[in-house]
Parts: sequence; C-alpha cells; structure tokens
Amino acid sequence: MRDLNDEAPGLSDQILAWYDVHARALPWRISPADRAAGIAPDPYRIWLSEVMLQQTTVAAVKDYFHRFTTRWPTVQDLAAAEDGDVMGEWAGLGYYARARNLLKCARVIAKEHAGVFPSTYDGLLKLPGIGPYTAAAISSIAYDLPETVLDGNVERVMARLYNIDAPLPGSKPLLKDRAAALTPDRRPGDYAQAVMDLGATLCSPKSPACGICPWRDPCLARIAGTATALPQKTPKKPKPTRRGHVYLARAANGDWLLERRPDKGLLGGMLGWPGSEWSETPAPTPPFESDWQDLGTEVRHTFTHFHLILQVMVTELPTQFPPAEGHLRVSVDDFRPSDLPTVMRKAFDLWQGQ
Repeated sequence: MRDLNDEAPGLSDQILAWYDVHARALPWRISPADRAAGIAPDPYRIWLSEVMLQQTTVAAVKDYFHRFTTRWPTVQDLAAAEDGDVMGEWAGLGYYARARNLLKCARVIAKEHAGVFPSTYDGLLKLPGIGPYTAAAISSIAYDLPETVLDGNVERVMARLYNIDAPLPGSKPLLKDRAAALTPDRRPGDYAQAVMDLGATLCSPKSPACGICPWRDPCLARIAGTATALPQKTPKKPKPTRRGHVYLARAANGDWLLERRPDKGLLGGMLGWPGSEWSETPAPTPPFESDWQDLGTEVRHTFTHFHLILQVMVTELPTQFPPAEGHLRVSVDDFRPSDLPTVMRKAFDLWQGQ
C-alpha cells in the first residue's frame, strides 16, 4: 500500500500552494500574503475565534466576533468587562460554559501574564477553558509552531486521505497521528489553516469536490471510491425528551421578571425566565402566586444531549412586586431580548406573537 508519510513534504507543499491562492478571508485571520510579509496574527483574536468556533459554524460566529472585538479589542478590555455584559453579548451562541471560561481565561492572562498569551502549547494548556485542541490551534496559528491541529474538518480530510474506515470518535488518536506526520516545520500555522479550509470548502461531508482538490492524486479514499462514506461515525443513542414550565411576568409599566441562572449547569450565568426543573414529569413552580395563563403553545429546543419542551405560562407582574432572591426586575429600558439565550428568547418570541 502507498505510504503517504513518505510523501509528507510534497503533500504539505501542495496544500500550501493551494492555500496561497484559495485561503478563506476570515475576520480573525492573517492572509498568507500578509503573513509572508511579516504581519503576525494576534493571539487574542485567534483564541477568541477558536473558543467561539467550538461546536459552532463560521457563519454563525462572524457577527459575534465582530461585536466582541469592537467592544473589547484587547484581552485586558475583556478581562475588565462585567460578567453580565459578556454573557449578554454571547447570548444565542450556545454552549455558555465557553463564555464563563472566556472571562476566567482573560482575567488570568491580564493578571498573571501581563496581558500576554503564553507562546507554548504547555503554557496555553494551563489556562482556564483551553484544552488540547485550542492550545494546539493557538500555538500553530498565532505562533507558527508545528503543533497538530485536529478539528472536524481535519478529521474528515485525514480519514479520506488515508482511507481510514475506523469510526469516530474511537479513531481520533489514529487520525491525529496521521495529521501529525504531515505537519511541516515550514509554515505550520498556514498549513493548519490550509487543511481546515480544504475540509470546509472542497472536502465537504456529502459532496467532496475531488476533481479540483490539491490532494486528489494521493487521496486513498478517492482511489478506493470510499470518500463520501468517510469518516465513519459510531451511531449516537437517541436523545431523551425533557419537559418544563417557563414563566413570563410583565408589569403594566413594561418591567419584566427575570432570573440569573446559576453559574454551573446549562445556560449557566445567563439571564432567563423563572421556570421549573427540566425532567420527564416536572412539577409547576411559579415564581409567585398569580392567575397564570397557559399561552397555548410550546417552546421546542434541542441541546447536545436532550430535547426540551417548555410550557409557556404568562401573567401580569404587580407594579410593586419585590423580586425574590435570584430574581431580577428588569425595566423596559434595560430589557434586551438579545441578551437571552436562544431557548429563552423563543419563549419571548411566542409571547410577542400572541
């Protein structure tokens, strides 16, 4: 069988030449031409983009990235931000533990590293919220170190290039070994982004454009006719469905009753509507006694591990109502639906539609 590891230098040269022409223009990226001219990437922007891109598409991230870097252009600015402001800007992006870790990490860098990101994989790995993938991505892209960057796009490219049919996630170590063998010492940051771009544009999940791929000739899956079947994935278990109640109370003057969710757990630290537990048979737990009315429609939302159905209950908030501990009375001037996580904003949209 053809040993592609013996061809690693030629393979990296091929994809770098392709990347020099076809690199995607992304708001956090330094183009290959600018990098060749000596312009270095900003580790803050690389870190911020990589955290945002976890489990999220480039298209969804661009506007958030622009808002964050406009409002907090440096890691010191972000470290000094109010928690609620950051969580509000993050609302809708999902996986809210990332936002909490973002603040923790920014504050450690500002306080313990004088606002300068560590420039080694091991140093980055010690920071809050930075795991092996993010540490490798920052090391490679920001500091041009030959670390192995393995995201979903790279996994797909490696599985096809080497025709590896072992299913994910069990095949991750093998795919990482193959990716490491190809990572060059010359321009490793551009190389990492080139492979990610290849997976995002030509080597797509369902319809790979093999005819114009720079790795068309050596690709073992193309030769074997198995490209569209790779990578294989272990079947996921069906997601369970949980239910709950959510309570929207608005005063005659426009004030809303909200709660700040606990830091730990789903939607941690985010604003939301008071509600019941989420389970198979949740008991109603209104935040105060009132004539609560069923809105007659349900919120349906899907998290990583379960589906959620919320019954929407509404009532009028008394003008002089003192919020209980954990609840907030938010004035009409301060209330921004965009500060709510998606599942909570869905409830608001249903109320507004009524």
